[in-house]
Formats: sequence, C-alpha cells, structure tokens
Amino acid sequence: MRSQTSMNTTGTIRQTIATVNNWIENRTESQFAYFMLFPVLLVFSVLALWPVLYTLETSLYADSFSQFRGEFIGLSNYTELVTGGRDSVLIRPFIDLGNPFQSILPVTLMFTAVTVVFATILGFVQALVLNGTYRGRSIVRVAVLLPWAVPIVVQGMIFYLLFIPAGAGTDLVNSLGLMGSQPLNESVTAFAIVSLADIWVSAPFIALIILAGLQGIDQNLYQVGKVAGASRWEQFRLITLPQVMPVLMIAMLLKSLMSMRVYGLIDATTNCSTVPSLTCGVVGTFNGSLYGTSAALAFITAILIGLVSVGYLIKYGNSSTGGI
Repeated sequence: MRSQTSMNTTGTIRQTIATVNNWIENRTESQFAYFMLFPVLLVFSVLALWPVLYTLETSLYADSFSQFRGEFIGLSNYTELVTGGRDSVLIRPFIDLGNPFQSILPVTLMFTAVTVVFATILGFVQALVLNGTYRGRSIVRVAVLLPWAVPIVVQGMIFYLLFIPAGAGTDLVNSLGLMGSQPLNESVTAFAIVSLADIWVSAPFIALIILAGLQGIDQNLYQVGKVAGASRWEQFRLITLPQVMPVLMIAMLLKSLMSMRVYGLIDATTNCSTVPSLTCGVVGTFNGSLYGTSAALAFITAILIGLVSVGYLIKYGNSSTGGI
C-alpha cells in the first residue's frame, strides 16, 4: 500500500513538472521574462509600493498631537498646502512665486534643474578626462572620484566651514563682490552655495556612468572620422555624443531623482533654513509630530519623482537616443 501511494505521488509530481515545462516552452520570450520577474515585482510591491500607499493613506488624516492620526479630512492637507493654509506650520511657504528662493516647491524644482544641468556638463568633462590615456591617469581618477566618496554630512560641513563669515570661501567671494559677509544667511547666495556643493559631489557619479558609455564606443568609428577629415569637435558631435546619449539620459534621470530628494547636504550646510526643500519640509513637519502634513509632502515628492521617471520612459524608453 505504501509503495503504491509513493508511486502515485511520484507520478503526480512528474506530471506537474511536465505540465509546467510545457507551459514555459509555449510562452514567448517577453512572457517568460515577465514570469521570471514576477518574484522580484512581488517583493518590490511589499517593500516599496506598500509604504507609498501607507503614506498616501496617512496624508488623508488631520494632524494630531495626541495620537498618530487625527480625523479623516480627505485631500484637505494637499489643498491647504497649495493654497498656503499650512504655511504657518512649515519651515517656509510651500508655494510663493513672489519669493521663490524661500518657497519649498520652487526651491526643489530650481535646485533640481540647476544641479542636473551643471553636474551633467561637469561630469561629461570629467568622463572625457578619465577616458584619456596619459601618465598619472590613476591619480587623476582618484582626485575626480574623491568628492563622491566623502560622506554627505562631511560634504555639507566642508561647504559650511568654507562659507561661514570667517571662512576662506566667504573671503574670496566677498573680495570679488559676488556675495555678502554672511552668504549662508541669504536665500539666493545660500541656494548658489548648496547647488555648487551638490554639483561638486554628484558630478563624479555622472562621470562614472558616462565613462562606461565612452569605453563602449567602437574606436574604429574615430578612425573612419579621421579618414573623412572630421575635426575633434565634429568627432565629438557626430560620434561621441550620439553613442553615449543612452547612458547620458540615464545619468540625468538618476541625478534628477537624487536632487529631488536631497536632504543631508542641505541640512548640514544651511540647516534647511535658507534653502528649504521638499525633504526638509517632510523632516521638519515629521519632527513636529505633524504626520498628516508630513505624509502629504512626502507623497507630493513621490509624485514628482514618478512624473520625472514616467516622462523619461515616454520620451526615451523606446527611442534610439536613450532608454533602459
């Protein structure tokens, strides 16, 4: 009896395996790829999607000092943020177009635009330097990549010490007439300093990504260009730039996401006072036990990041100039 039961079990297992194998063999490559990705997507849903949904749920409740959530108020947190009804509990107004450098959303968007553009340009130049062949290249690579390896708090403190009233950076820009004696206490100059710090820190990261693209270019293309009489600028414009564009777009996307959620650098440099950002608003309201407002700010940040990602995928996802 036991032998018969064992044989039946073995037969059932074999039949199940055969059925699964037949099902897999009848799938297309795309269907099989999604099938293999399903466990990863499931884990992602638990680890990433659930916190986002929980944040959305929390943002629909009023702030309460006696408990984690107050009464259900729907989208009131969002409407009051946009209309200025919550400005009194924020470190700075959420939207104030009359004073954009002291307004949370404009500062975040301007900071993202400025740092992405200039960090990409500087990173591209650094990648071209790192891709060259010359003596002392290893030393140059260490020097270029060093800022990226420094911890964020240390990076912020470096620029804080440079631009305090007695700092060397303050003396320099003051002698040139570019800034006052307390640049970190003024919104525009503090914004410029924090942007400069972020560009200095993130350019090596972009350089590494672009360097990978540069090293994947077929060198025969440059030989053909030389034979055709192309100048260095024409080789860069017609060969280097188109070939490296896919990784360049990815680098800009990643940098955009990093800039939108930057916090440590701003906090260490200005204590989020003169350069307010969305993440500064999230942390400030959370520390003040304003959990509904904090969740609304966090979800707005997630929406902006999602819009940038979706916009990239729509524009470059299936194009020849960029895509994952």
